[in-house]
Amino acid sequence: MALFISMNRLVIGVSLGAFALSGCAAGADKGNQLPPAPLVTQATAPGEEYRIGPLDQLTIFVWRNPELGASVQVRPDGRITLPLITDMVAVGKTPTKLSDDVRDALSTYIKDPIVSVIVNNFTGTYSQQIRIVGANEKPASVPYRAEMTLLDAMIAVGGLSQYAAGNRARLIRYDPKTGKQQEYDLKIDSLLKRGDIRANVKLAPGDVIIIPESAF
Repeated sequence: MALFISMNRLVIGVSLGAFALSGCAAGADKGNQLPPAPLVTQATAPGEEYRIGPLDQLTIFVWRNPELGASVQVRPDGRITLPLITDMVAVGKTPTKLSDDVRDALSTYIKDPIVSVIVNNFTGTYSQQIRIVGANEKPASVPYRAEMTLLDAMIAVGGLSQYAAGNRARLIRYDPKTGKQQEYDLKIDSLLKRGDIRANVKLAPGDVIIIPESAF
């Protein structure tokens, strides 16, 4: 009888220990999962203000003085050149900020210039791109769009290669408020191959998606 009671206590103790460990594991797993995102949003909210990046194509228009404007590409060093302006920094600025800077520079030559900056072809700064590397069909940097999801990004790069281990993919996200980066698990195979919409998550500007290759 004493042996039976001892065995029961042992079984209960092992069961409780296993339950506690499973609870910890579940909590840890939940901690590195992002909440599901809807496939279609009811209303698209504007994203953060766009900042000009290297190689962006710009049209700079000066009202009543079109000869002072130009269609330019931002150089790799982040600068642009206009007829009366040499080597003005454009990268990292919003179009409104750049138009203000061009206006101030032109004020030396003409009175009260009115300047508009139009972004025709954009890539954005690295902090506004989604970078996808690893076993996907086309490793790339994709410009972030408001309400962008994992599904949108995978469509943009042509999906996964046959060697990809999509359910072992990871998302690296930098938090500018804390200065730390967080790592999350992604289930890309579940999303693309099984249509599991719970695996579709919202992305944020600057996210990096790393997709490993399958071991076999």
